Formats: sequence, structure tokens, C-alpha cells
Amino acid sequence: MERLKNKIAVITGASSGIGAGIADLFSSEGADIVVNYLTSKQNAEIVVEKNKSQGRRVIAVQADMSDKNAINHLIQNTLEEFGRIDIWVNNAGADILTGKGENATTYEKLEQLIQTDLKGTIDACWSVSETMKDQGHGVIVNMGWDLSIHGFSGINPQIFAATKSAVLGFTRAFAKTVGPEIRVNMVAPGWIITAFAEENMEKPFYQDRLKEIPLGRFGIPRDIAEAVVFLASDESSYLAGESININGGLI
Repeated sequence: MERLKNKIAVITGASSGIGAGIADLFSSEGADIVVNYLTSKQNAEIVVEKNKSQGRRVIAVQADMSDKNAINHLIQNTLEEFGRIDIWVNNAGADILTGKGENATTYEKLEQLIQTDLKGTIDACWSVSETMKDQGHGVIVNMGWDLSIHGFSGINPQIFAATKSAVLGFTRAFAKTVGPEIRVNMVAPGWIITAFAEENMEKPFYQDRLKEIPLGRFGIPRDIAEAVVFLASDESSYLAGESININGGLI
């Protein structure tokens, strides 16, 4: 089934993890895609080549999603290559758990989250919506966090929840602003197995989290990708301003 046949989709932060999973499923569902990345050009090219092998048109474009000018550059590159943008997925997020982010102060982490996850999402929505309005159609899917609603203890969860709660509020307000031409929704992942989680899976913290999930397993990027495809496709044509928790029933 090709639910996204001949659609043009931009996926930010798509060189690995959830973003790469979304790119893979979009391609198999018939979309031509732009794989956005920040620093991992090699990983982005792997995603590109993998999905080109399915007969899709795929390009990689570097852009820092905390930089409004870079966002506009990404939009312009896409329009020059494909002529339109049907779907935009705001998946890129600040990494506050590994590398330089791991050693940053709490306020530095908060600033990174605000600049990329919140302001980057808002800037991208504002900018790409102008193109979509001119086209007369478009779909935007933002990325949240299920525990921004339910809460979770710790300093990193506090600042992450605050940022993603703001994204949810923006998503709902923006959906009311840009309809009916543009549909805007959000997915809110729970505990998903990415490279960072895989390295720490046997630690007591993760084993305790596993026990809390009614479906008895952690999620995988494909679980998130399926929800994003649903929101991007005509199957959700009467859905706007909503957030879908993808967390195995955790409440």
C-alpha cells in the first residue's frame, strides 16, 4: 500500500534513530524525501542510498534547525529540487544526553532545547506554512514526548517536559490558525529504543521502565514512523491539532 504515493516530504533530524525510521517508511509508502541532518553527513547518505534503492527520489540537506536562516535554506533547496512540499516532519531535537550535551549545565541544556525543539519547530512551521498556503495544501507533524503530559522525576525530564509541552500548545494553536489548507498534528513517543537506549538497556533504570509499560516492550522507531505516516496520509484527513501518544499504554 502506498499511502504517500508521489508526495514530497521533508524529515528533519533524519540521519538516524526515529527520523531515519520515518524516512524508511515514507519511502516504502511512495514518498520522495528530503533527509535533513545537522552533522552526520555519512549517516544521512546511508539513509539516502537505502531509500533510493526503492526507486524513490531522495536527497540529503544539511541544516541546523535552531537557525531560522538554515530552515529557510532547507525549504528553498527542497523547492528547487522537487517544486513543492506536501509533508513536513519536525523530528530534529537537541541532544542533551550524549556528547557535548551530556556535560552541559542545566541552563545550557534548557537553552539548547528551547532553540531546537521549540523555537526550531515554531520557525519551521511558520516558514513552511507560507509555501503550503500558496500550494493550497500541506501536512505538518511535530514531535512531542508522552511524559510531558504525565510527568517524570529528574532535572532533564523537567526541562524536556517543559519544552515539549510548549510544542503541544503551539501545535494546537497553529492547527487552528492554518486550517483548512494545512493539517498540523503531533506524535508523542514514549520509551523508544535508539542507539543511546540500546547501550544502556540492561541498566536497572531501563528495566524498571520496562516493567511499567502495559504492552511489555520498549518501542522502536518503526512504531513512531507508522503513526507519522498515518498523520501525513489521507487516512487522517479529519484530524488536526491532536497529539498521539506512542508509548505501549504507559500512563
